[in-house]
Amino acid sequence: MRQSQLLMPTLREAPSEAEAASHQLMLRAGLIRQLAAGIYTYLPLGRRVLRKLEQIVREEMDHAGAQEVLMPAMQPAELWQQSGRYEVYGPELVRLRDRHQREFALGPTHEEVITALVRGEVSSYRQLPLTLYQIQTKFRDEKRPRYGLLRGREFLMKDAYSFDEDWEGLHRSYMNMYEAYNRIFTRCALRYRAVEADSGSIGGEGGTHEFMALAEIGEDTIAACSCCDYAANLERAEYRMEQTVTSKQEQEKEGLQRLHTPNIKKIEQLVEAFSLEADRFIKTLIYVADGSPVAVMVRGDHEVNEIKVKNALSAVTLELADQDTTERVTNAPTGFAGPIGLPIPVLADHAVMAMESAIAGANERDYHIGNVKPLVHLTHAHTGDYRNAEAGDHCPRCEEGRLTFHRGIEVGHVFKLGTKYSEALHAKFLNAAGSEQPLIMGCYGIGVSRLLSAVLEQHSDENGIVWPKSIAPYQVHIVPVSAKDQVQMDVAAHIEARLQEAGIEALLDDRDERPGVKFKDSDLIGIPIRIVVGKHAADGKVELKYRNDAQALTISIDEAVAKACEK
Repeated sequence: MRQSQLLMPTLREAPSEAEAASHQLMLRAGLIRQLAAGIYTYLPLGRRVLRKLEQIVREEMDHAGAQEVLMPAMQPAELWQQSGRYEVYGPELVRLRDRHQREFALGPTHEEVITALVRGEVSSYRQLPLTLYQIQTKFRDEKRPRYGLLRGREFLMKDAYSFDEDWEGLHRSYMNMYEAYNRIFTRCALRYRAVEADSGSIGGEGGTHEFMALAEIGEDTIAACSCCDYAANLERAEYRMEQTVTSKQEQEKEGLQRLHTPNIKKIEQLVEAFSLEADRFIKTLIYVADGSPVAVMVRGDHEVNEIKVKNALSAVTLELADQDTTERVTNAPTGFAGPIGLPIPVLADHAVMAMESAIAGANERDYHIGNVKPLVHLTHAHTGDYRNAEAGDHCPRCEEGRLTFHRGIEVGHVFKLGTKYSEALHAKFLNAAGSEQPLIMGCYGIGVSRLLSAVLEQHSDENGIVWPKSIAPYQVHIVPVSAKDQVQMDVAAHIEARLQEAGIEALLDDRDERPGVKFKDSDLIGIPIRIVVGKHAADGKVELKYRNDAQALTISIDEAVAKACEK
């Protein structure tokens, strides 16, 4: 490819709205251009990389025995209503009506569609196991699109779905996809971790893992053990309690204390007023779960994990109670809620129940209660893990490890769905005994366009992109120093032809530009190997430089071609 003919509009400076490094690089290197918030056009270089990523995903899916299909992006609303997700999914679901006023949605995912397809085509255990996948554009009306391709409203995704006759079969399908994902991300030269995660709006009855690309810009927090291989998304991260408390009989010796705390509502204010650490207080928050109020208690230095609370309650919706609801339930304004005497369910985190003595809200304006003994005064509470894990917590899997925190970008997710969708959409089969059973399903997604951004977050330097060879738009960048020097241009064309014969993709910079401009653009677009054809061209010598190496080699044309063809 001749660079003079390539649509590659590079920029010296990144637009001010681009916050993430990957977003800045893609704009500067001419990979993408924004059409609207969260919606992008891929220019030739960006499209070439995207196709390389698609091909890696496709090869590994095919290798794992999955079969490729292509499903409609426009989905009838009644399918989502049958699954129960039409109202639950929320405003991120792009909804529309056709000219006959029939309701549709633009697919953010395809569990309903694939289940409806298999329902009509699979009727016997002899047709199982079955795994189908597609690579297709998805739509989500993100409230705040940001970071370029990392959080967009239109994006490219690979979604796969497995169908088995029993849970043992699902586990095999799940692990098959799990291993395929490891191969995909390794081939993309990504630094990543597979972490335990929450199933979110996809739902399901079994395990789930997220594949996280490690990057500081990542919106997800990963808790990982310092000793073993345990890792989990913060939403799911567990911890092991090491604290012990005295017996209930010992705690019963002292009574409650009524404490006057005018306008002292926040933990920070209580810490200052009593000259105590935050871990000496109980924080009581009032939530509304599926329309009913519930109280959640955590230690003052901890934060409520709303996902854990929601899952513990098997709730569809969970939100903090408003002022009116809080006052109705506690007889006090926000900031004075306490666990004693509440007429609603109370959830107490393990760390609360491990406290010897604490100060909590009194359910009365301007008052707190001291000397609260959890084993004595909170016997009505449901004890569980309701808080975010924290750095330094004991690992839940091993004895020695402590949790450390990292930032990550979710690039893949695998779910054990079970019968969530097959039951709702009546997708059944006849087993070997002739009995009708619901299909056991799994779901496996990769954000292909997000993967492009994640790779760039890890593979760049101060000069631009440093593409891994496996997904680079071209493998070799041939740069004649002067387009007016016929000897240089002839040598460059000769090298290009030999590389093409060897199946190596090469870009030849034939532009009549200053050498400095060419080299800056070459570093910016980050092609793995650069061959500079300069003043030694007449002697059969060129300069070869790897993008990730500061040193250049002056070698013969034959040597340069041979090195460019190395795997």
